[in-house]
Amino acid sequence: MGQLFGEVAALYDEVRPGYPDEVRQAILDYGGPPTGIVELGAGTGKGTELLVAYGPVTALEPDPRMAAVLRAKFPQVDVVVTTFEEWTPPDRRPSLIACALAWHWMDPQTRNRRAFDALAPGGTLAVFGHKYAYADPGQAKAISDVLRGVDPTVADRAEHWVRDDVLAAGLWSGVDERRFTTYPILAKQRYLELMQTFSPFRRHPPDEQRRTLEGLDAALDGSVHLELRTSLVLARKI
Repeated sequence: MGQLFGEVAALYDEVRPGYPDEVRQAILDYGGPPTGIVELGAGTGKGTELLVAYGPVTALEPDPRMAAVLRAKFPQVDVVVTTFEEWTPPDRRPSLIACALAWHWMDPQTRNRRAFDALAPGGTLAVFGHKYAYADPGQAKAISDVLRGVDPTVADRAEHWVRDDVLAAGLWSGVDERRFTTYPILAKQRYLELMQTFSPFRRHPPDEQRRTLEGLDAALDGSVHLELRTSLVLARKI
C-alpha cells in the first residue's frame, strides 16, 4: 500500500465522507459480535469509526502521517504502522478482518490468501467502500469532461470488482454484497477540497492538479450533488 495521502492527512480526514451505520449493522448481522478485529489500510479512521463500536481494534496503516491522525482520534485503537504484507498476525486470530476503501492497495496476488489465513475459523472478511457518482447527469458530464481533458486515461473500476475478486479467490464461503446509496450535497469549495484527496489527482504533477481544480471551478455552478454508492462485500472462512 502506498503513502499517497500523507501530505493531505488532515484534509482527507476532514472532507472524506464516513460510512452509514447500516454497514456496521450488516457486518454484525452477518458474522455476529466479533471477538477480535483487524482493520487493513485504516487511513485516518473513516472505517474505524464503525468498527470501534464492536470492541478493541488493531488498525494497520503504513503512512505514519495518516496513522498519527488515526491515533489522535481513537486513542483506544492499537495502531500499527505497517503494510498488510509486512504484518504478522497474532497467535489469537481475529474473527473480523475489515478493509474500508483500501482493498485495491493490497497486493492483488496475495490479499485474499493473507486475509483468509489471518482469520480465525468461522471469521468474517468485510470489505467496504464508496464509489463517487453524481445525481445530476449534466453535472456528471461536466466533471468527467474536465477530468478526462487533463488525463484521458482516467477510468473507473468495475462496479462489482471487490465481490468478483473475493469470489475468484476460491477460498471464501457465503460471499455476499450489500449496497447503500446516499445523496450528500457539497458546496463547490468543499468538493474541490475532496477532489484533492483522490488518488488519481494526487498522482498528477502540480501543473495538472492546478488545471484540474481550475477546470472544475469554472465548470461547476453552486453545489455538487453526489450519488454516494457504498458497497459492502462479506465473506466467511469455513
